Amino acid sequence: MSSAAIAAVVIGRNEGARLIRCLRSLQEQVQQLVYVDSGSTDGSAAVARDLGAEVVDLDLSQPFTAARARNAGLAALQPGIAFVQFVDGDCEVDPDWIATAAQFLQAHPRIAAACGRRRERFPQASVYNRLCDAEWDTPVGEAQACGGDALMRVAAVYTVGGYRGGLIAGEEPELCLRLRRAGWQVWRLDAEMTLHDAQMLRFSQWWNRSRRAGHAFAEGAALHGAGPERHWVTETRRTLMWGAVLPAAILMAGLLSPYLLLAMVIYPAQILRLSRKMGFERALYSLLGKFAEATGALEFYWRRWRGTARGILEYK
Repeated sequence: MSSAAIAAVVIGRNEGARLIRCLRSLQEQVQQLVYVDSGSTDGSAAVARDLGAEVVDLDLSQPFTAARARNAGLAALQPGIAFVQFVDGDCEVDPDWIATAAQFLQAHPRIAAACGRRRERFPQASVYNRLCDAEWDTPVGEAQACGGDALMRVAAVYTVGGYRGGLIAGEEPELCLRLRRAGWQVWRLDAEMTLHDAQMLRFSQWWNRSRRAGHAFAEGAALHGAGPERHWVTETRRTLMWGAVLPAAILMAGLLSPYLLLAMVIYPAQILRLSRKMGFERALYSLLGKFAEATGALEFYWRRWRGTARGILEYK
């Protein structure tokens, strides 16, 4: 274990047995364990206290976001904490991860955040779980961003003001963008980090997750798209083109001539093209997901226009 003082901030809502597994995986790895609860009704807060965690209960009068929960955990850290492991309550932390990541951060003082391999616990349970597992298999080395599970340098996170609390999704890439702008680096290590238990068994769950991603793309581009990084501008344009503009144009053209509806063949052609590099299953859902993402992006733009963009999608 690193000689630096390390804490963990776990966030969750109604995670049940998954939260118990998460907290137990951290008990021997950190000096301070904080659990931030977003309105659980299953006794999660009491269970966390029994397991030795300090519990922060979020104010129910404000919309829940993962970013807001992580900031609340950050504010509860004791003086002298050098590194903080952020982790979602449905994840189990590998017993060697925190020591490995802390040693890496100590050896590289300009690196603000380190993440490793997040794996899905039951990838065989559904196609949606398999898609998550593949999504988290990111390249090793310097990265643009990390996900919800990462060991971060507390001083670096404080330097940029923490997470943007109002974001309902995409808060980690947005934080990492600000860290990189401040001269910090983010790295993906070749090490096992967490086991995630998505329990994503229904199409509606996957659709809502993709919808949140589309919202994150649009909001991220609105916040930082004008910068040199062009943050999520390409992703937003691609989402809107495939999920909204192109199908709308084809349907409108079909009103002039039914034969023009044959242009829809571009979608199976795109699936076949993507299949060459990612396989048929991932290609199919990648393209199908554009419709859900476009829904989320358009919701963001609509509510932004109306001045009510905050809190449009409920945090789990």
